Amino acid sequence: MTGAAVRGLLVALSIATPALLLPGIAADSSQITVLVALLAGFLTFTEYNSNFPSIVEFRDAPPFNRLRFTSLFLTVLSLSAILRGLTEPSTVTTALTSIGTILGNAVDFPYSPVRLVVVMLPADTDSQIVSIVRTSAGIAYLSSLAAMVAFFVLVRVMGWPARRGAFNVWVNLPLFDPTAGGDVLERLQRDARVNITLGFLLPFIIPAVVKAGSDLIDPISTENLQTIIWTLTAWAFLPASMIMRGIAMARVAEMIEDKRRRTYANAEAEAEGSMQTA
Repeated sequence: MTGAAVRGLLVALSIATPALLLPGIAADSSQITVLVALLAGFLTFTEYNSNFPSIVEFRDAPPFNRLRFTSLFLTVLSLSAILRGLTEPSTVTTALTSIGTILGNAVDFPYSPVRLVVVMLPADTDSQIVSIVRTSAGIAYLSSLAAMVAFFVLVRVMGWPARRGAFNVWVNLPLFDPTAGGDVLERLQRDARVNITLGFLLPFIIPAVVKAGSDLIDPISTENLQTIIWTLTAWAFLPASMIMRGIAMARVAEMIEDKRRRTYANAEAEAEGSMQTA
């Protein structure tokens, strides 16, 4: 229960971070943020305090969810600090802004995800807002890439999740039904490829779709700093999360394939031994 409570508090804190750090947040906006934070924290507590899985995948296969949450929280915290520095600059906000500016400019080349995010802004957007969005996109993209690289190292170098013992598919993949039809191994491999492909394409597709529908919706509301934070966080985090999920499912499929291969090899060895004995 203690671990579930800590997880719930951390999730609530991550959602409330922009409202806590940004100056001049309206009372109505703060109340909505607190309500959403409490709801998310309660759902997280309920999920991790339960003995049976519901919707959270890889619940008992750390540090998959810890990496994703750390990436999300650091992105939200960094972007909140950068936008806070617009009105209340400090050493930390200035340093983060400088790092984000270097990263944003480095990856702001034609047809890059960061360039597409900048192009997604309305044509009459103030140059300062454009610079802040580019800087924030650079920070968010770096955080997501770091999480993906760290997880890839855990899988390929440290042998996640086999190093922790047996892997329970039912507990860690509650939304995956092994009895739905077809071979489990092929379905896992297919889902892995789909997740990885969508994860690579989403940073390019999302800005293009939003830009195409810019006549009906405002792509990024430059009047609300929280909107900028959550839009850029979702743009960077969701594709990275899908790629990590694809890598994880591919790893599970690889473990199942290895177990089948060993089982078949042992069965053949026992059959040969029985024939020789006879």
